[in-house]
Formats: sequence, structure tokens, C-alpha cells
Amino acid sequence: MNFITISEQETIARITLNRPEKRNALNPSVLKDVTDAFIQLGNRSDIKVIILEANGKAFCAGADLEYLEHMSTYSITENLDDSLLLQKTLHTIFTCPKPVIAKVHGAAIAGGCGLATVCDFIIAGKSALFGYSEVRIGFIPAIVMVYLIRKIGDTKARQLLLSAENISATDAEIVGLITECVSDDMLETRTMELAHILSSNSSSSMALTKEMLNNLHGMSLESGLRYAASMNAFTRMTEDCKAGIHNFLHK
Repeated sequence: MNFITISEQETIARITLNRPEKRNALNPSVLKDVTDAFIQLGNRSDIKVIILEANGKAFCAGADLEYLEHMSTYSITENLDDSLLLQKTLHTIFTCPKPVIAKVHGAAIAGGCGLATVCDFIIAGKSALFGYSEVRIGFIPAIVMVYLIRKIGDTKARQLLLSAENISATDAEIVGLITECVSDDMLETRTMELAHILSSNSSSSMALTKEMLNNLHGMSLESGLRYAASMNAFTRMTEDCKAGIHNFLHK
């Protein structure tokens, strides 16, 4: 993993984009590193929370310019394979069984904004900027669109994706794109406060809750309730639930 670093503090892991000289721009190698890191940490029982952050002045400026130039020569098969790599990265983050917090400073543009979008929480410094700039260069934000519509709804998604305008962290909080906008000097503190709150919860319960949140979209009311009842029953059989009930009754 040449383009990211991984660090751990008790049950909290950090994945840090580490191409500051390129504003943490994305290319296939970066995407593979990020995907592998989330798979690795997502499978570990001793990790409860993952923070996605970046070194340098920007969170992520989108696709690497050299990568974009090279991509312009791809065949249809190569383009599809490349698109599937981005799809895998975003979906791996989105479906990670651990809660994922994006800690965003500076610019999060195009693919960089996509990385943040699929995280469970986005804590952003007030100076952060968010934008889906793809249509400016004849591209489309195809894959992230699937997640963004679910997150903020059709009306706001259309505004952001078709205008390609950057918005401030304050405005991103208003439209529901991010969880919380804080002063830049409080970004690390607030991120860790949230991480510690999450790390005090049951890992299996958070994983099952995330699974349900992802699966309930598109279900009818009746199907959703049947699914919820089955998940409720299943959760009662987990060791975390049994231990939690025992501790509650005997405290």
C-alpha cells in the first residue's frame, strides 16, 4: 500500500490518503489500496470504527491528471474494467461492517467527493469544499450518483451533479451531504469524539444496523417490516445481545 497509511488507536483505525503532492488524486493504484484497506480492517474483530482522512492541503482533488490522460486512450473493455474498480472501491466503503467517518479538510472534488459521500459520517472543517465536477469535462458522476440520490434525494442531487458547482461545508451540511461542519481547529477533536461514541457500541449491532439501512431502500412497507422482524429475531441470538441483556439486568 504505497499511497495510503494505516494507523490504529485501540479500536479505532485510520486510513490516510497519502499523496499530498498530488492533492491525494485518485488513480487505479490508490483505489486498490483504499479498497484493500477497507476489506482488511472491515474483517477485523478488534476494530470498531474506521476514519478516512488525508494528508496535505486537500482531502482529495479527484482523478489524477496523468490517469485521466491515459484513460482517454482506453478501449470500451478497459473503460468498463476501470469503472468497475471505482464501483468496487465505493461499494466496499459503503458496505463496510464498521462505521466509517470521513474527516474532510480542504477540497473534496469529483471522485474525492465520492469517497466521502459513501462514508457513514462526514465531519468537515469549515474551509472544506465539496463538488461533483464531472460534467464540466464531458464526464458523468455515474457511480456516485447511485449513492448520492439515496443520501440527499433527487432534487438536491440534480442541483449538485448538473451544476457541477462547489459548495461550502456549511451548505453541504444544510443539504444533508455531510453530518457536521465544525471549525477547522476542532476537526480532529470532533472526529475523535464521534469515533469514541461509536466505539462504545456493540460491533455486531452496528454492523447489522448498517446492513439494514443499506437493504431497506426500495422495499415495500410490508417487505420492510418482514425483513425488520427477521433481523430483530436474529439479533437476539447474537452473543453481544445476550451479554448486553445480562449486564443490564445484573448491574
